[in-house]
Amino acid sequence: MPDPATANEPVLLREDHGRVAVLTLNRPRAMNALSSDLIAALDQEFDRLNADETIRVVVIQANGRAFCAGHDLREVRSSEDYAFHHALMSRCSAMMLKIARLKQPVIAKVRGIATAAGCQLVAQCDLAIASAEAKFATPGVHIGLFCGTPSVPLGRNVGSKRALDMLFTGEPVSAETALRDGLLSRVVPDDHLDAAAMDLAQHIASKSPLVLAQGKAMFHRHMAMDLEQAYAYASSTMAGGLMREDAKLGIDAFVQKKPQPDWPGR
Repeated sequence: MPDPATANEPVLLREDHGRVAVLTLNRPRAMNALSSDLIAALDQEFDRLNADETIRVVVIQANGRAFCAGHDLREVRSSEDYAFHHALMSRCSAMMLKIARLKQPVIAKVRGIATAAGCQLVAQCDLAIASAEAKFATPGVHIGLFCGTPSVPLGRNVGSKRALDMLFTGEPVSAETALRDGLLSRVVPDDHLDAAAMDLAQHIASKSPLVLAQGKAMFHRHMAMDLEQAYAYASSTMAGGLMREDAKLGIDAFVQKKPQPDWPGR
C-alpha cells in the first residue's frame, strides 16, 4: 500500500562509500515500518547488490527515531483476506532470506527501537552494531499476535529460552542485554555509532571478496547441519580454499611478514 506521508520520497535510500553500500530505511514518520513498498524495495536492492562486483559489505540503517517498528499495522488491517496476509508474510520472509543468501556480509546499524519484524531484520543480518540506547522487542503478544516470523532468526541468534522470554512477554530488552544474549555483535555510545559502524564495514571490506562470499555461504549452511556433518563440510570447504589464489597470496604474505595483499576481485 502506498505511503501518503512519503509519496514523493523513496522508501529506501542507497549510498555507496567505496566498497560499502549503505541502505537507509526511509519511512521515519511511520517509524520505518515494513510496508509492502519497503519490503519490495529491499528485495530488489538485494538482487542488485548480489550482482554488484564493486560492493563487499552492506550496512542497513534507518532515518528517524526508530530503526524499524515491524510490519505496517495499518496495511495489515486493510484486509481480512488470508491470501493477502499470507502473501505479505511470504514476501517479507523471502526478503529476509535474501540477506542470508547475499554474497556480501550485511551489518544492521541500530538506533532507537527495533521491534517485531524490525527485530527480525536485526536478527537476520550477519552482524549488528547498536547504540547503547537502542531497544529490542517482539511485542506481538500485546496485540493478540505471536511474532512467528521474527521468532525464526531470533531463536537462532539467542537460543530458545531467551527468545521465548521476549516472545511470551513482549517486553523490550536493552542493547546490553541484546549483546549478552547474541542478538548484537557490538554496542557503542550513540555518538560513536556512525563512525563505529563504518569502521567495521570498511575493515571487513578490506578482506578478500571471494573469502567473504564463500565464508558467509559456508557458515550459514553448516549452522543448519549436525556437528559431524558441519565438520565434514567445513573441512572440505577449507581444503578447497587452500587451493585458491587468495589463500596462497595471504599465507605467503603472512609468512614473509609482508602487508595484506591487494585481493583479486570475485
